[in-house]
Amino acid sequence: MSRYRIALDAMSGDHGPGVIVPAALKALHEFDDIELILVGDESQLTPLTGNNTRLCIQHASQVVDMDEAPAQALRGKKDSSMRVSINLVKSGEADACVSAGNTGALMATARFVLKTLPGIDRPAICTAVPSLHGHTHILDLGANIDSSAEQLYQFAVMGAALVEAVDGNRAPKIGLLNIGAEEMKGNQQVRDAAKLLNKSKLNYIGFVEGDDIYTSDVDVVVCDGLIGNVALKSTEGVAKMIAVNLKAEFMRNPLNKLMGLISKPVLSAFRKRIDPRRYNGASLLGLKGIAIKSHGSADELSFANAIKIARLEAQQNIPQRIDKLLKETFEN
Repeated sequence: MSRYRIALDAMSGDHGPGVIVPAALKALHEFDDIELILVGDESQLTPLTGNNTRLCIQHASQVVDMDEAPAQALRGKKDSSMRVSINLVKSGEADACVSAGNTGALMATARFVLKTLPGIDRPAICTAVPSLHGHTHILDLGANIDSSAEQLYQFAVMGAALVEAVDGNRAPKIGLLNIGAEEMKGNQQVRDAAKLLNKSKLNYIGFVEGDDIYTSDVDVVVCDGLIGNVALKSTEGVAKMIAVNLKAEFMRNPLNKLMGLISKPVLSAFRKRIDPRRYNGASLLGLKGIAIKSHGSADELSFANAIKIARLEAQQNIPQRIDKLLKETFEN
C-alpha cells in the first residue's frame, strides 16, 4: 500500500503544537495510508507525540511570527518550521505540507522554494465553501491583487483540475465572479478573461454573482484575490452573526429555551453541515509541489481536515493534473 508523507508546520498558528499534534494523531487514526512529519522544536514536540511509528519529528530552530513580513521570513528564517516543511516537499521527502502560519510568508516561501508550474504567472489560494448543491471551490482568496485576464484564466484552469481530481467531476462548471450576468458588466480584466474562457475547452458557464457561490449549480468560482478574500470574510462574518443572534433568541425567555431544546437535533445537524472547520484547508495552487494553508485559529478538527486535504491532493497528484490541463488548454 502506498503511503503519503505529509510535513506539518507544528509551530504555526495561534495554538501551535497544542493543537497540531493532537490533530496529527487524529488524522493518523483516520487514515492508515499516511505518515506525518512534525516540523518544529524537538524539545516541545517529543513529549506530546507518544510512540506512533507513522509519526516522526524534524527539528527546526525558528518560527515565523503571524505578523512577520513575508520578505523578512523568507530571508531571515531559513530554519523556520514553515521553511523546513516546504523544503521537505521540494526534496521529495514529503508529498505535501500543511501550515497554519502567516499566509503571506507561506505563499512567498512556497513560491520561492517550490517554484510555479510552466504557464502559471502566480499561485492562487483556493478553498471549498458549503453551498446548496454540496460545495463550491473559489479562487483566488487573497494571494493576488488586481489580477490580469490571463491570470484569471489560469486560476480557472487550476480550479478545474482540482475539482476534477478531488470531486471526480470530469467537466466542472466554471463561473467568473462579476457584478452582474450581462456581458457589458465588470471591469476590463473580467470581460477579457471571459473571452479567453469562452474560447477554451473548459466548461465555462459565464458570469456569476456573489450569491451564486452558495445557491447556484457552479463548481468553481474565479475572481481576483481582493474580491475573493472580501467575499469569504464577509460570509464568515454573516455566519457568526446568525449564530450569535440565533443563540440569543433561544435564550430570550423560558418558552424560547424550550423550543431550542426541541429543535436541538435539527440545529446540530445544520451546524455540522455548514461548520467552517470541516472546510478548513486552502490549497496553494500553481506550484510544483503541494502546500496547504490552514486557518491560523484552527482547532484539532480544523487542522485534521487540512491534513485530509493534503492527503487527497497528494493522492490525486494535483500539480501534475494542473500541468496537464494547462498544456491541453493552451494547445487549443
